[in-house]
Amino acid sequence: MREKPVYLFNGFLGCGKTTFIMDTLSTPDFGAGEKTLLLLCEEGEVEYDTSKFCDEVHIVRIEEESDLTEARLNGIASRYKFDRVLVEYNGMWMTDTLFQSMPRNWIIAQEMTFFDANTFLLYNQNMRQLVFNKMQTAELVVFNRCTHGFDKMAFHREVRVANRRSTILYEYGPYDIERDEIEDPLPFDKEAARFTVKDEDYAEWYRDINEKQDDYEGKVITVKGRVAKTPELEANKFAFGRHVMTCCVEDIQFCGLIAVSTEAESFKNGEWVAVTAKVKNVPERAYGEVGPVLYCQSVKRCDPADPEVATFY
Repeated sequence: MREKPVYLFNGFLGCGKTTFIMDTLSTPDFGAGEKTLLLLCEEGEVEYDTSKFCDEVHIVRIEEESDLTEARLNGIASRYKFDRVLVEYNGMWMTDTLFQSMPRNWIIAQEMTFFDANTFLLYNQNMRQLVFNKMQTAELVVFNRCTHGFDKMAFHREVRVANRRSTILYEYGPYDIERDEIEDPLPFDKEAARFTVKDEDYAEWYRDINEKQDDYEGKVITVKGRVAKTPELEANKFAFGRHVMTCCVEDIQFCGLIAVSTEAESFKNGEWVAVTAKVKNVPERAYGEVGPVLYCQSVKRCDPADPEVATFY
């Protein structure tokens, strides 16, 4: 089956999704005679004026999150002829519901998340998991209704905790948009041949070494973590890492790398150790692909990290 690109517009009620979609569908450059399926998963404050659309648009409403199933979407797909899908998503629904329900030939082409700058920090405080979910996989995060001179750092920081690759835009008014250019220096010097990762910097280090593996090739790193053993690993290997919380308590998970050491068998499951190791990017069965492996120069028992559960800034 031919793939159908899906454009996902995410955010809470009143954040500007409908207006943006209206402007998009009213722009001749976005179409070229293509037919669009528009899924509305919430009733926005702005009504759609279909007379302004440049191309043919089929609008289908999804009233409840429980209605968002693969069977329902396949039924819709068989009823209409369309070349692409636009989704105005409900801010109170988790995006995984959509991802798990999409027909196999529906492919996310772009995911955009919108927030009202006046309510973002309050929502983030009271509905942290939902806010985090909206930013986690978004390619573009837009804060609208901004005022010139406001402190962008709190907004920037929350997006970067969820997703370091998102483009961030601040919208002050029509045609008055600023791109976020705040740099995110790492709390350790990965340009050095040898460096130590502090306890509080583990989450940042773990994310960076997985996203930019080539930057760490041949570097010697000292870092504190726990030993995790499984029968699947060879006798000279163990999983080394820490529990990391990215959003809230419910999403705490063990995040680690494979370590190679002649002393591997002498350490017990769960022990805290300080490892000094050279990083090599090699094929590793536990990863199922090439990835960073720690070739230990020393492994020493130590006190637990402080804090024991790593978090992002």
